[in-house]
Parts: sequence; structure tokens; C-alpha cells
Amino acid sequence: MRGILKCESFRHRIIGTKYRYLSLAANLEFEEAAQEPDGFWVQERPTQLPTLQNIIKICATRRNIREGMTCHGRIIRQGFGADTLTSNMLINMYSKCGELGDARKLFDEMPERTLVSWNTIIGTLTRNGDAEEALFMFREMHREGSQFSEFTISGVLCASAAKLAVTECKQLHAFATKVLVESNVFVATGLVDVYAKCNLIEDARRVFYSTSEKNDVTWTSMVVGLIRNEHYKEALSFFQESHRAGLEYNQFTVSSVVSACAALAALIEGNQLHAVVWKSNFNSNIYVASSLLDLYAKCGMINEAYLVFSTTEEKNVVLWNTMISGFARHGKGLEAMILFEKMQQTCLFPTEVTYVSVLSACGHMGLVERGRKYFDMITEVHNLWPNVFHYSCMVDILGRSSLIHEAKDLIDEMPFDATASMWGSLLASCKAFGNVELAEIAAKHLFEMEPTNAGNHVLLTNTYAAQGKWDMVALTRKHLKESEVKKERGKSWIEIGDKVHMFMAGERKHPRISEIYMRLDDLLEEMKKLGYKGASEHDFHDIEESKKQELLKHHSEKLAFTLGLMCLPRGVAVRIMKNLRICGDCHSFMKMASKVTGRKIIVRDNNRFHHFDNGFCSCGEFW
Repeated sequence: MRGILKCESFRHRIIGTKYRYLSLAANLEFEEAAQEPDGFWVQERPTQLPTLQNIIKICATRRNIREGMTCHGRIIRQGFGADTLTSNMLINMYSKCGELGDARKLFDEMPERTLVSWNTIIGTLTRNGDAEEALFMFREMHREGSQFSEFTISGVLCASAAKLAVTECKQLHAFATKVLVESNVFVATGLVDVYAKCNLIEDARRVFYSTSEKNDVTWTSMVVGLIRNEHYKEALSFFQESHRAGLEYNQFTVSSVVSACAALAALIEGNQLHAVVWKSNFNSNIYVASSLLDLYAKCGMINEAYLVFSTTEEKNVVLWNTMISGFARHGKGLEAMILFEKMQQTCLFPTEVTYVSVLSACGHMGLVERGRKYFDMITEVHNLWPNVFHYSCMVDILGRSSLIHEAKDLIDEMPFDATASMWGSLLASCKAFGNVELAEIAAKHLFEMEPTNAGNHVLLTNTYAAQGKWDMVALTRKHLKESEVKKERGKSWIEIGDKVHMFMAGERKHPRISEIYMRLDDLLEEMKKLGYKGASEHDFHDIEESKKQELLKHHSEKLAFTLGLMCLPRGVAVRIMKNLRICGDCHSFMKMASKVTGRKIIVRDNNRFHHFDNGFCSCGEFW
């Protein structure tokens, strides 16, 4: 028997005055519906509740709000509205379709709220980014004396993680301990996640180790938490341990661990993970591809990075930006600019990050006019606003091209306060082109902004020394000594096999240091036969020439290269990492060494990559 029932509450959701609707979910046929002055009337056949519940599930999965609301109307008309299970399913359906208001209204109107109902609405609020309301609902639930489960607590912990609510997290941890659910795998996983996101990595560790039962998500939360807190080596160890334990890993975990390898420039581990990517068929994932690209770029393997980029079918803006940035850092400015043009041809618009990369490429190539063009394009072509990083790039471009006064004018005129990076760039340019007056102005700002950075004092000292102002050199060094600010020592390291070898200038502690010094002396003799002379003008001590040569001879990158020459097979490139900018003397040394030994040498300093091959460097002497 056909029933007729007015459904005014859904009137605004259904379009048209007459239509015939065939449900894709359960083949339910709705007859003609006629618009009445005071409501919407529908003729229909009675349907069993299980069938309607199945329709709700499918609507939630397909995010089909129109059909879901139509089914909701039929549930009400057939008298099933008070069924608790059905109401919970409807709340879930509305939340997955983005109708949070309807989900909350339905929950509030329920005559009896069960544990499942509370869990559903708290989970709904958390998934939709309303962490504050989710925490409020948990407090309301607790005040009413309602039952709760480990799923309730884990759901609220997710809300705390999203809100980065440290206080609430600790209160929930205490509550979980009090009610004896702390060791539950879901609660423990939630605690690990929220502590890591709140930068409380020690607390996350304690929870992890105190939990006897750990699932894949628990391990992933710990690994990702360590990476988020920059504990990269420990994250790799955790990942390897989880792998040995036979736990499954997903694309998100692999992507995160590859990022850790990129941060460490750990090429061997990165290559092993790349093999895992291919074996697991994760290579098509855009986030995994971005991490691999970044890994190879940071390890000096720009060709391998481009291979990952070119073989990734679906490219998003992040992937394009990562590749353009990689080209810029490796001295391939032309390739960076070509890729910038290709990106636009694919109908992807450059972002602020894209422009930072192309401006950086211009700076390393001395392309002032091209840099000005890109800077203007930010606003005129792509309707973006230059930020402090774009201005910093322009200051660097102008300063590197000896337009120091113009760089200073740009700093004075820009709508931001100058950053330490800008003044540092200006000071470096002043040192390179001998402008003591502006160097003193830049240094004064740097001393105020970075009182503990001894590098700024050293750079000013070197500026005076380059101009032969030894009295000012002595005065600046005296101030540096009195301030008790410690200079960061130059370090270089090289990865050979599964071990990283670290060196400082004049290193004495390495087990093979005597052998290294002997091999370096032999190499220098070979180089001198081809006309090599140490670039002593890059040592700014007021001492004899012979002593300058001795000080320069045992710089850390030279020692690292010599060990690589001794240990790596012929034909294998020598890859060196350095924490400071490579000095001019070491730059000249690497060029000649690449010619004498026939080795490709790749040096990553704190600013960029230098690729030395057959006596030439990729930077074109412009770094």
C-alpha cells in the first residue's frame, strides 16, 4: 500500500517540481513527486530497513549526498527515524559528504545517545578539522557519565594532535592511565602521534616502548614523528627495525623515510629505499616521487633526480618546484629556466616557491636583467605578491653582480624588515668587491640580529684583510674574542660503504690520517707539475706566504677528497658534503684534482653544489 508523507525539511535539497528518480544503490524507484504550496509530497513503496541501511552505506562511500538525503526522507516517512543504528549510519554519511551541520543536528536530536553515537560524532568532528568541538564533545560525554571505549579516547587524541593541544594531550594520557587503556594499541598510537606532533618526542618514545602490542600504524607514527622532529638517523633505524619485524609499510611511510635520507644525504640507504619503491609499485605515487627527486638532488645526483621527474606521469606543482630548485642548486640555471617555461605550458601556474628557485638560478649565473624580469612577473603575470624570500634573492642577484649600492637601496625600499640572510648576502658581496663602508653597515645589523653568530665577525674581518686593513682586522678579532662567541668550525664528510668519515682542518684523529696526508702531498706534487699553485690570497692571516700555504693545505674538504681517492673504485665520483661555503683555494684545488685524477668531484657546501670535471666547475666561477 502506497504511503504519502510530506517532507518539508528536504525541500531545498531537491530540484524541480516533477521528476522520476531511479536509485543506483538499491534500484528503488521513486514515483512522480508533485510540488504543493505548503510542502513536497512523495509517493513511494515501503522498503525494508536493512535495504535502506545498505543504501546509506553506499551513499557514504560514494559521497552521494542527494541520494543519501532522499533515503533519509524515506527512513523518516516509514517510521525508522528513531532507530539508533540507522541514525549513526546517517551521521557518518552526512559527515563524509561534508555536511557537518546536518550530522551534528541529527546527533543532537537523537532521543538516546549510545557509545557508538558519541564515537561517530567525535570522529566526524575530528576528520572535518573541528578539533576544538571534538574535545568539547568528549568533555560533554564525560560529564553526562556516558560509557566510553579505547576508540573514544584514540579519537579525541587525534583531535588533540590536530589542535597541537599539549595540555589536553597530557590530561588524556593521565585519563587513559587511570581507566587502564593506556596500553591499548589504538590509544598508544594516538599518544605517540600527538606527542610527536607537539614536539614532545621523548614522551612519544616512552609511550612507544611501554606498549607491548604495536601495529603498522604505531610504527609509522613513531617513524614519522622522529622525522618531524629531525631525528633522521633514529627514524631510519626504527624503519629498518619495523621491516625486520615483518610489518607492512605504505606509501606515506616510505615517502617520509626517503625524506629522512634526503635530509641526511644518505645515498646508500636512499638507493635501497628506491628499490623498495619499485618492488612495492609505489613509484607512481606523487609524494614518493617528490621525495626520491629531492633525495637525489640533495645527494648531488641531479641527472638521477631528473630521471625520476621525467618518468613520473602525474606531476603536480610540488614536483615541478622540487626539480626546478634542484637544477638551480646544481648550477644548471638554464635548465631551471627552461623547466619554468615548460611548467607553464602544462597549464600549471608557478607559485611563490617556484619564483624563489628561478631567482636563485639567476643569482648563481649573474643574470641581473633576467632576474628583474622574473621579479616583475610575480605580480604582473601571475598576480602574486613578492615575499621576503623573493626580495632576498634580488639582493643576492644584485650583490653578486657588483651592484652593491642598488642592493642596499632595495633593502631600504622593500615593505619588509630586512632579514639576517639579506644583510649576510650584502656583507659577502661587499667582501668580494671590496666595499668596506657598506660592509660595516651590514655587519652592524648582523651583530644586532645574530649576536651569537661568529661567522659574521669573520666575514667582516676577511673584508678588512682583503683590503689590507690589518689594524681593523686586529680590532675585530679582539672584539670577537672578548664576546666569547664561538666560531663554527668547518667540517667535511664523505660516505664510503656504510660509514661516514668526518674531517676538520688539520685533522689528527682519523685512523688513517697519516696515510691521507702522505697521499695528499703526492697529489699536490702531481698538480704542481701542471702549474697548480695554492690560492693563498684566500687566507686572511697576516703571516708569511709559506705559512699561508701550509694552513690551506689541510682544509677539511681536501682531506675528505683524498680519502675518497684512496678508497673508492676508479670511475666512481667522489661526493663530499661541507657545512660551510667552500673557500676559493679549495675550489681551485678541486678543479685541478678532477683533471689530474680523472675523477668527477661533487662538493655540496651550505649554499649549493659544485660539480668538478676535467678542470672545470659547474658554477662557472660564479658562486
